Amino acid sequence: MIINQLRKFTPVNILLVSIIGTFLCLGALFHLPDHIDPLIFEPAVNNLLGIKIGFGLSPLNNLMTTLVLTLLQAFLLNKVINHFNFFTKPNFLVALMFMTLVSLFLPFLILSPTLICNFITILMLGKLFNIYKQPDVKGLMFDLGMIVALGSFIYFPFMVMLILLWIALIIFRPFLWREWVTPLLGFSTIYFLMGVVYFWFDRFEEFKAIFSPFANSLPTSLSVDVNDYFVIIPIAIALLFFLITLREHYFRSIVQIRKSFQLLFYMVALIFASFYLNEHITINHFLLCAPPLAIYLAYYFTYAKSKWLYEGLYLIIIVAILYFQLT
Repeated sequence: MIINQLRKFTPVNILLVSIIGTFLCLGALFHLPDHIDPLIFEPAVNNLLGIKIGFGLSPLNNLMTTLVLTLLQAFLLNKVINHFNFFTKPNFLVALMFMTLVSLFLPFLILSPTLICNFITILMLGKLFNIYKQPDVKGLMFDLGMIVALGSFIYFPFMVMLILLWIALIIFRPFLWREWVTPLLGFSTIYFLMGVVYFWFDRFEEFKAIFSPFANSLPTSLSVDVNDYFVIIPIAIALLFFLITLREHYFRSIVQIRKSFQLLFYMVALIFASFYLNEHITINHFLLCAPPLAIYLAYYFTYAKSKWLYEGLYLIIIVAILYFQLT
C-alpha cells in the first residue's frame, strides 16, 4: 500500500510521490476558470518593479507550474527532515504529506504569494533546526532576519516569522542578548535599504504605506466554500493520532527533535495569528501551514502500527480531497 511503500527510502518513491501529487490535482481540471490573474507581490516590491509571475499563462499551465513548484518544495522539505533524522530512518512520507496538504483546497493549486513563501519557510526550517548545536549563531540569525524581510516583500504577513526566530532562540539556546538583536538587525537592514530606494525616487510616502496592514481591523469572515471544511475532518483525525503517537515516543526522541516539534507548533500558531495582516483573509494564507503540518502527519504515518488504520485513513483523505474537488 501507499504508506508502507513510502516508508522506504528508495528512488522509485520520487516517481510515486510525483504521480500521487499529480493525481490529487485532477479534480482542479474540472473547475479551471477562464482566466487567472498573474501572481503579484506585495506593494513593497510591486510598486518599484511591477513583477507579475504567470502573466500570459493559461489556467492549465498555471496549474501545471504550481504542481512542479509544490513537488520541488515537497522533496526539499523531505530532504531537510531526513537530514536531521526526525524519524527512525529516512523515508518519503514528508513529501507525500506535503503534496496531500497542498491539494486540500482548489485555491492552493494556483500560483500565489504563499506558495512562493513556502520555499523561504523550508529554507528557514533547515537553518533553525541547525542552531541547536552551533557554538555561535549570530551570523545565522542575522541572515534569517534578512530572509524574513525578503519573504514579507512577497507576502506581508510572513513578517510574523521574525517572532519565530526569537522563539527558536528561547527553545534551542541559552539567553544571549546579542543573538536576540541580530535577527532584528538583519530584518531592519533590508527594510532600511528598501526605504533608501523609495526615498531616492522621491516616493517615501509609498514606503510608509507598506506598513498600513498593521492598522487593519480583525477580519470577520473567511473566503472559502463551507463544503470545503469537510475535507479537513480526516486531516484533523490524523493530527489527533499524531498527538497520541507523539505522546508515546516524545521522551524517547533526542532533545533536538523534541525541541524542533515545539518550534513547529509555534510556527503554526503564528501563521494562524497573523491572518489579521490581510484586509481580506483568504484560504491561501493557510498554505503556509503545509510544511509544519506535513512533518506532523509524516511522524504519525511513520510510527503508526495498525496497517488497516493508517492505510485506510490515508485512503479516506485522498477520497475526500478528490470528492470535494469534483463537487
